[in-house]
Amino acid sequence: MSFDGLSRRHFASIAAWSALGMPAMSAESGLANASKENSLPNRSLRPGFPSGFLWGTATSAYQIEGAVNEDERGPSIWDRHAHKIGNILNNGNADVANDHFHLYKDDVQLMKALGAKAYRFSIAWPRVFPAGAGAPNPKGLDFYDRLLDELLASGIEPFATLYHWDLPLALQDRHGGWLSRETSEAFAHYAGHVAKRLSDRVKHFFTINECSRFVNLGHGHGSDAPGLKLSRAELNQVRHNVALGHGLAVRSIRTQGRAGTRVGPAENIVTCVPAIETPANIRAAEIATRELNAGYLTVMLEGKYTDAFLADAGKDAPQFTAEDLDIISSPIDFVGLNVYMPEHYVVAADNAQGFAPLPFPDSFPHMDSAWLKIGPEAMYWGPRHVAKLWDVKSIYITENGTSAADQPDTAGNVYDVDRIMYLRNYLTQLQRATSEGVPVLGYFLWSLMDNFEWTDGFEKRFGLYRVDFNTQRRTPKLSASFYREIIAQNAVV
Repeated sequence: MSFDGLSRRHFASIAAWSALGMPAMSAESGLANASKENSLPNRSLRPGFPSGFLWGTATSAYQIEGAVNEDERGPSIWDRHAHKIGNILNNGNADVANDHFHLYKDDVQLMKALGAKAYRFSIAWPRVFPAGAGAPNPKGLDFYDRLLDELLASGIEPFATLYHWDLPLALQDRHGGWLSRETSEAFAHYAGHVAKRLSDRVKHFFTINECSRFVNLGHGHGSDAPGLKLSRAELNQVRHNVALGHGLAVRSIRTQGRAGTRVGPAENIVTCVPAIETPANIRAAEIATRELNAGYLTVMLEGKYTDAFLADAGKDAPQFTAEDLDIISSPIDFVGLNVYMPEHYVVAADNAQGFAPLPFPDSFPHMDSAWLKIGPEAMYWGPRHVAKLWDVKSIYITENGTSAADQPDTAGNVYDVDRIMYLRNYLTQLQRATSEGVPVLGYFLWSLMDNFEWTDGFEKRFGLYRVDFNTQRRTPKLSASFYREIIAQNAVV
């Protein structure tokens, strides 16, 4: 099914612009006087990546595990959504996917072959609580016990994501999913249970992955699970309940996890890049970043919704209490950022917002996925804005990568030089950020291997390893050699 080029990553920004309105551009936006207010302090780091920088890869449970009916796993909203004809390109589903549930030992060896020292994966909530809440499944975490032991034996540090969109179907049917605070509370209970069981080996937990993606595409546009097209007021309430679930989970992990357990969100931030790097445009990009992330990172890090967000929502604003905001802004240890592209090139503007976006011309370059515009500077400005706006001391790039056609030659080789081009340029911008003192501690490439790419099914490939989904054979692409070399060159000796 085609969604007319709708991005899997950028729908959040569409919603944000519709909420705030489209401000007019100032004719003199690029001509402001110089100012020092936009500079970060130089922390005297050496050029390049800092000592101890973590290099890793990333996946998610529903996209690779398969085994949807094993060990008493319950159904998720994506199981039902994927089995409805027309929802997924070529009517694919993830019942088997990469069969990682059975092949995890082989997949850990793929990571080890890259020299990766960290792995970001997600835990399937329906495996742990098949009904979403109530009594946990005794077998629910057994697979993750095995996976963690295998990772640690191979010298790979586990980073666990607690929610990567596979909501237990029972919560959707019983409570309306994230429309209800009961789901926020159930998520916190699940998070605490996992932390209590696994924090002897997992020291870093990400609460929720890409709030903006699954809220807007799953509950506003209807393309993602659970396939809803809610009213604006209902959508804002879902957004609030998701943020509340994050905050409740943070507190639950603090209570149930072992001492030293660290926690934070992983968000596909709406990255706003100054079109020209003048002080006025840089400041405008910072303002835009704060406002266009108002429903997620901003409220998590400030404990309040911005005035512009609430004013524009009006009667459709979410219902919340001061206690809710206190919970949502519970202190976190780091921020994870999924960075694929610039959502907007921004200039300063003489309007109430102080910023305006520039339109993307039809000729703007993109990767195999038409939505994935090539803008390496997003990898510099995204973390820079977060560090500057909210004084965040620890940042991880939790996803970055690209789809590519990845057609094998007659010998089965995949020479994905387009992916290498993309990664080289984005990593150069990340190096620019770390060399200036932006506190990025690690990078997780999306993805370790080709997988079930949500509504694109198996047609879009993001992996370093090509997967033949008929045989489950994994074959390294040229980009795997590139990434292995990057890791080796930056290894601490």
